[in-house]
This record gives sequence, structure tokens and C-alpha cells, in this order.
Amino acid sequence: MILRPISLAEADTLVALARRAFIDAFGHLYAPEDLQSFLDSERTPEKFARLIEDAGALVTVAEEDGVLLGYCTVMFGESFAGRPDPQPLRPCILGQLYCAGEATGRGVGAALLDHAIGAARARGCDAMQLSVYSENFGAQRFYARRGFAHVADIDFWVGNKRDDEFLYELAL
Repeated sequence: MILRPISLAEADTLVALARRAFIDAFGHLYAPEDLQSFLDSERTPEKFARLIEDAGALVTVAEEDGVLLGYCTVMFGESFAGRPDPQPLRPCILGQLYCAGEATGRGVGAALLDHAIGAARARGCDAMQLSVYSENFGAQRFYARRGFAHVADIDFWVGNKRDDEFLYELAL
């Protein structure tokens, strides 16, 4: 498995992975129209192209034998509005960390997270924030094992459905 930045020419391939991974993990929670609305607004080639081209962001993929196994996005200099004081001075957001269903449990997510944390430290960030679904207990354990702590309760919208989310943060 290799980790690498994704190219703009691969945005469509990334969108396919991002949509499939989200549907596999959470699709059962939403009405079809809410799920489609979310995918059409948040998992688009245009949105990923902006991230890929943004110097303040990092989009990393895990690949094996030419197949994308997972990806993560990091936005440097950004933080969640729901974070209580004191705010970190140089935060970043781990916006997405997803693996293809067949890659789950193979260390792909851990490798991507370690890479993202290393990139955040290299850019001088003092905290990494992320949101995790309140009933995604496996993800909560995954992040807690790596030192993330629950710092606030926030909302996450999929179409017209509001989910309870937890804001997690890692001091860097």
C-alpha cells in the first residue's frame, strides 16, 4: 500500500470511492432523497477538484496495485465553529477519512490518519479536529486510541436530516 496525494485528473475516481464509502457506511440511515441531496452537494468532482487544487488542503489516497483503498482530506487553518474555548491557535480539520468496504480492518485508515497528523505537525498546526457520528462507536474508539478527545457535541446535516455528531480534537 502506498499513500500519495491525488491528482486533479483522478477527481472522478475519488468521487466514486467517496460516494461508495459514504453509502456503505451510512446510507442505511437516510431517506433516499436526503442521501442523494448530500451526495450531489458534498461528494462532487467540483468539490474535490477545489480541495485538490487548494494549497491550504491536503487530499491523500491509499492505493494498492492501482486500486484506491481509502482517502482523507485535511484543511489547514480551519476549525469547527462548535469548538468551545479555548480555541487552538493553528488548527486543522480532518474533513474526511474513509476506506473502501473491502479495505476496512487492513490498517488503511490508521496509515491515512498517521500521514494526516504528520502533515499537520509539519505545517505547524497545534490541533487536529474532526467530527464523528454519535453512534459510530468503532470510529470513536479508533480516534480515542490515537489520542483524540471528545470536546463538543455538534450537528451534521445529510439533506434535511440532522445527525448528532461529536467533535473530537487531538492536541499536536
